[in-house]
Amino acid sequence: MVKKYVDGETKAERKARKLKEKQAKALNEIAKLDQETGLIDLPYNANPLIKDKYYVLCLKHGTKYSFDYVNKLYEMVKRNCTLDFEMVCLTDDPKGIDPRVKILPLPNFLTGWWCKPYIYSNDLPLKGTILYIDLDVVIAGNIDKLFTYQPDHWCTVRDFTRAMRPKWKKYNSSVVKFKTGQLHHVWENFQKDYKSIQRRLFGDQDWLWEASQNHQAMLYPDTWVQSWKWEVRKTKEFAHGGMKGNRKFKHIEDVIPRVECCICVFHGDPNPHNCEDPWVVKNWN
Repeated sequence: MVKKYVDGETKAERKARKLKEKQAKALNEIAKLDQETGLIDLPYNANPLIKDKYYVLCLKHGTKYSFDYVNKLYEMVKRNCTLDFEMVCLTDDPKGIDPRVKILPLPNFLTGWWCKPYIYSNDLPLKGTILYIDLDVVIAGNIDKLFTYQPDHWCTVRDFTRAMRPKWKKYNSSVVKFKTGQLHHVWENFQKDYKSIQRRLFGDQDWLWEASQNHQAMLYPDTWVQSWKWEVRKTKEFAHGGMKGNRKFKHIEDVIPRVECCICVFHGDPNPHNCEDPWVVKNWN
């Protein structure tokens, strides 16, 4: 076989391109089978020819997070998951992402966290159980239980406002588990009126809460997924002079998450690469 080279393409980019070509070829083979068996009108996730899988899904849009965040998340999941999973990244820029990560394109009319409703779409060529994880996390322990908890329900966590208001009920969308097709209505209703929803609500998790009132989540125990800033550390003060989005803590704290915690979330500031707490430095890699 003659190898195909593209001028200016790095070895990593060539591997990523070849992986995407293999994925496209596999989808074409499935399409041919659909035509032969009369299954072509079924949504991807309902096709009996496709075997259910476990997926870890993330989203990278724009320049807020580098490809390094995707690659580090993949490595952390590999160390902390004993289930057979496939890593998938929804992105507008696959450059630099580990070729072992399956790349899927994002809709081109959304930005930032407002891309997130698309993770629930039936259009994604995925079938099985999806565990969506934000990029700004550090994995603290085995995450198998996030897949297997309440297997017939979709699950998420209470928003970290709970640290100040213990009876807070609304969702945080940093970690969401669902079966393909289970939350398609969240995407379907969003795309019909996305401009007005974006004007009316602060963010995607407010829409998830509103759109799922007739099919509410089973909540993960609060201790499984925790805010590093509000629930693990003792202080929240930032060092002087930092710009929003690039701030560091004023004091370094030698703290660790509780034993049942498997994911620490870094909402707002600081991002993991700006946190100098020893446990974070050791585990974000």
